[in-house]
Order: sequence, then C-alpha cells, then structure tokens
Amino acid sequence: MTMSRRQQLVRAAAQLQMAAADVRTIAAQREAASSAINATDADAVWLGTSEPVSGQTTLRRAWTSHRRPPEPDLRFDPSVPQPARIYSYWLGGKDHYPADRVAAEEVIARRPQVVAGARANRAFLARAIRFLVAECGIRQFLDIGTGLPAPENTHELAQAIAPDCRIVYVDNDPLVLVHARALLTSARQGSCDYLEADLRDAPTILAGAAETLDLTRPAAVLLLAVLHFITDTDGPAAIVAALARQLAPGSFVVISHLTGDFAPGPVLAGVEAYNTLVPTTLKPRTHSQVSALFAGLPMVPPGVVPLTEWRPVLAGQSPVSADMYAGIAHTAITRRRITT
Repeated sequence: MTMSRRQQLVRAAAQLQMAAADVRTIAAQREAASSAINATDADAVWLGTSEPVSGQTTLRRAWTSHRRPPEPDLRFDPSVPQPARIYSYWLGGKDHYPADRVAAEEVIARRPQVVAGARANRAFLARAIRFLVAECGIRQFLDIGTGLPAPENTHELAQAIAPDCRIVYVDNDPLVLVHARALLTSARQGSCDYLEADLRDAPTILAGAAETLDLTRPAAVLLLAVLHFITDTDGPAAIVAALARQLAPGSFVVISHLTGDFAPGPVLAGVEAYNTLVPTTLKPRTHSQVSALFAGLPMVPPGVVPLTEWRPVLAGQSPVSADMYAGIAHTAITRRRITT
C-alpha cells in the first residue's frame, strides 16, 4: 500500500533520528577510547592505522561549532541515493543505504575505475593540503562539498602540520551535517566549524565562513569533486569567481573535477547510470572546460592536469586511473613565490 506524504515525512524524520543516534553512539565510544589512551593513539585507531598519526597533536577537543545542534530534517530519505553516501561507498565507508549501494554498483559496472578515482581524489586532497600549509603558509580552509567524514579529513591533514589551522566545512546534505557535528574534532590551538549551505549560494557561504575564518587574511577554498554537480545553467565558473573575489591576496582555489577525456564511452555510460538513479545531476567536463572554472586566476604549476599527475609524492610512479582533472590557482600574491 502506498504511503501518504505525511507518512513518508514521519518515516524520514524517524530514520534521521536513528542515524543521529547511531552517530552519537560512535562519538561517545570514541570519546571513551580517548580517555583510556592518549589522543594521538586514539586518532590512529580512528584512521584505521596501527601506528599513531605522524605529527598529530595530542591536544584534542570536541567539535567547536557554536551553532545549534541539528534537528531532524525531513529532507532525509534513505530510499533516495545521495552523492555523499555513494562517494562514501566508493571510499569503503559504512555510511550508506541500499539505494546508495545500488547506484554506486551501477556506476562501477560501467566504469570500475570510479573506485580508484574516488580514492585518488582523497590522495590529491592530502597533497594539496600539505602543499598549502607547509609550502604556502595557509592556515585557513573553506572546504565546500566536504561529504561524509573519512580518514584524513581536511582539518586532520592541516592541523597535523600546523595545529592552529582553522577549517569550515560546507555541505547541504542533512546526514553529512549530523555526522560532522558528532565526529569531526579540532586541535585545541585551531578551530573547526560546519555550515549547511548550497554551493550556488556564495554569499551565504562566505557570511557563515566569516564567523570562523578571517577572510581579510589568506585562505584556501577547496572545491573537490563538487563542481561537476553544478550544471552549466547554474554557472560554475561564476560561482568560483564570486568566492574568489572575497578572498584576501595570497589565497588559493583548489578544484578537482570529473572528465570523460580519458575514456569517453565508459565514463559516459557511468554518468548516465548515475543520473538515472540519483536526483543530483553529474556533469563531466573537458580539460578546457575545467580550466575555465578557475575564472582566469593564475595557476600554480603544473596547472590543470590529470588528478594523479598533480605533484605526485613519488616522481615517475605509475598513476592509478582517475577520470578527473585537478589544479590549484591563486589570487594576487604578495611576498610569496610559488615554486615549480
């Protein structure tokens, strides 16, 4: 028998409450573990490693957002696949539902390399953060479209090098909000916050970020694997330009983006399968189209390149297959030289 709209909303609210309860349980278990062992070892357990995280501060505190805890959100519907949960599945995470797994597997059946590509994107995040913090002195990050928490989140990578880094995560998925507030933590010297907003609403994102970040000082905007959810009609390059205009000199914009340039047929088949099942449309773009997203900002060498070729850790290593381009651009630079 078909449920009424009211019944569907009540069911969705109940399911989101259950998900929130599960996350709070995980957070409580993690807090208990950190009181029994030092915080560095606790992070190693969280990241699934047998050794403590190198350089990670031992001073930890709970999520620092001053915003109100999330209320049950009627937009949450586990029967509808969502990008963040599908991506979590490809990364080997556990925060997904049957509908998400079906969509993820449909894409894998047509382009198996999507799993390696998702994981290569996380590796690019790590390289980009280390470059920005260690080589460019960036201490503020606006991570838009962050998705569900996974090993080596932006604040963990940045604060492992400089514990005073400040990070604002932005997403519009209610389940991401629940997980972020429960599981993401910050070094005592730094700060984390979470903002629920849509990428298309740059003014709201910037206003919310300014409560945690000092946008009169250099910052980095991270747009990893998110702009391919913005259609041409919504003007992705204009969105990037709107964000970049409000950044201080010496700031950076980081982008990774899906492309069909390397395997047009299989990627198109995977995209069609995705778009058939997922309400959020996926739009691959060519090298010239991805380059245009930087809105004319000067590029950091090597420019817009295949994702695995952006400053690989080991020169000459055999890259994994990733259907993505990546690059980093900067605003006007003062007293800083970007090395090749």
